[in-house]
Amino acid sequence: MPSMKMNLKSYVCVLAIAGSLGSTGFAADREAKVVDRMNASVETLTEMMHASDKGIPQELLDKAKCVVVIPGMKKVGFIFGAKYGSGFASCRRTGNVGWSAPASLRVEGGSVGFQIGASETDIVLLVMNDGGMRHLLGDKFTIGGEATAAAGPLGRDASAQTDAMMHAEMLSYSRSRGLFAGISLEGATLRPDADANRELYGRVVTNRQALTGTVKTPAAAQSFTHSLTRESARRD
Repeated sequence: MPSMKMNLKSYVCVLAIAGSLGSTGFAADREAKVVDRMNASVETLTEMMHASDKGIPQELLDKAKCVVVIPGMKKVGFIFGAKYGSGFASCRRTGNVGWSAPASLRVEGGSVGFQIGASETDIVLLVMNDGGMRHLLGDKFTIGGEATAAAGPLGRDASAQTDAMMHAEMLSYSRSRGLFAGISLEGATLRPDADANRELYGRVVTNRQALTGTVKTPAAAQSFTHSLTRESARRD
């Protein structure tokens, strides 16, 4: 009997250790995925800003209060379509000195119409005013519902933008298969990604805390804020 009890204790101990190692491995895998998505966001922003005369206008980035980058947003559909993805947002610090720590976001939305197939699209949203920023600080918002957005103009000269673009809270841009365009995200919902924030910061951090500058940028996210600082300071 003592031997059986000892064997049972050993078995339970082994299970506990295995479970702990499995949890640690799973957490590390999730963290790696968040870092990979952060790196993809940096690449997306840099390439969409440097796309010669087809990229995001410099003057609009310079005026933006916040920037949202969603790398590889997926769209799938057969008659009924759906789109989903995740990325990061950052807002200018008080006095326009640098950018806030990034906040994780998920985008979800549906569309109806005849469509078939799947695609991946890189998305950049420029948040142009305080109204748009307030939406980012909330729990969730729907483009075309709570928030107004317009497909952004392309090229170095943004003077051709319409009044609607001037008054839109957000301007949206996309890149798919190397092609750049303004894109309509009507009906898409953006919400905080609490799990990604926890992996990025190692603790519970809300999007409001990150975007209002009350938390420091973690080492894994410094490349993202550095790229925003570099691109928004660029003058050609």
